[in-house]
Amino acid sequence: MIRYVHEQKMLAGIAIKPDTPVDVLWDILDNPTKEEVPDMVLVMTVHPGFGGQKFIASELPKVTALRQRYPNLNIEVDGGLSEATIDQAADAGANVIVAGSAVFGAKDPADVIAKLRDAVEKRR
Repeated sequence: MIRYVHEQKMLAGIAIKPDTPVDVLWDILDNPTKEEVPDMVLVMTVHPGFGGQKFIASELPKVTALRQRYPNLNIEVDGGLSEATIDQAADAGANVIVAGSAVFGAKDPADVIAKLRDAVEKRR
């Protein structure tokens, strides 16, 4: 599937949800055939299904392990991200952030986006 996505001139990603060990990704990410290696890994920091869930900080060691092993990989986190949790995610190594409720529920969404972006950019 990843090869097919790349053949269509698109980027490919792969996701893991809470309770899935990060080491299930090693064989995929270490594949010597580059066309079969995803461009990004998404680590879910909530259980998939609905918005507004509480951030699961215990998922961040997965982000850290990915960043240590693959320093140039785009690592995304999704779930419970806000101004209160962004520093933890960025410190762990996330460089792509998904924030739904924190942005769309804010009085000033542009300000929240700027703060989230700044937290990630400071750690590049």
